[in-house]
Amino acid sequence: MNYTLDFTPVIEGLPNLLLACLGTFLLALCGMVLAIVIGIGGVILRDSRFKPLRWLVIGFVEVIRNTPFLVQIFFIYFALPLAGIRLDPTPTAILALGINGGAYAIEIIRGGVQSISKGQMEAGLALGLHKAQVFRFIVLKPALRAIFPSLTSQFVLLTLSTSIASAISAYELTSVSQRIESDSFRSFEVYFTVTLFYLVISWLMMRIFALFSARYFNYPVK
Repeated sequence: MNYTLDFTPVIEGLPNLLLACLGTFLLALCGMVLAIVIGIGGVILRDSRFKPLRWLVIGFVEVIRNTPFLVQIFFIYFALPLAGIRLDPTPTAILALGINGGAYAIEIIRGGVQSISKGQMEAGLALGLHKAQVFRFIVLKPALRAIFPSLTSQFVLLTLSTSIASAISAYELTSVSQRIESDSFRSFEVYFTVTLFYLVISWLMMRIFALFSARYFNYPVK
């Protein structure tokens, strides 16, 4: 079978694809911010003395980690309207990404927190710091430094998971590429280009995380 490559539809749709890359990046960024908030909050509640809160966090983590992301995003998109809450596809995608990433972030951050010796926390309390200050200055930053590579890998996976948001027509790269492909029937050309775009997006994310780590988590040079 002879197949002639024709990237004309891709070239014509390039402005839309570039805007969709920005949409993917913003979806991922917003999802990461929400995931970090959920992760840190979940770690605090996970170690609460109030058992129902601990059970709630444990149940949340187990449910999210053991169900497909596609099912989660469908549940949010179609179940919330039954409760009177209607969200557009993009906010739904951000919420789903944040919840999914947050469940993994809880366990990753908790592992980092547990790596901090109790002696350091006791020393902070002995110096007159409040528990919140001890957590912020003595526990959280060293813990984030220790688990940052794992958290980075998880967030790159979260970035790639934005493609699943195309199932609810959120504005991102896969959704736009599907429209171009359905109009042109040039599947190979479209998805070859999209693959390259995702590679570039992942590389940019890794560079951003590396710069962030160098800026905030490197030990001072003596």
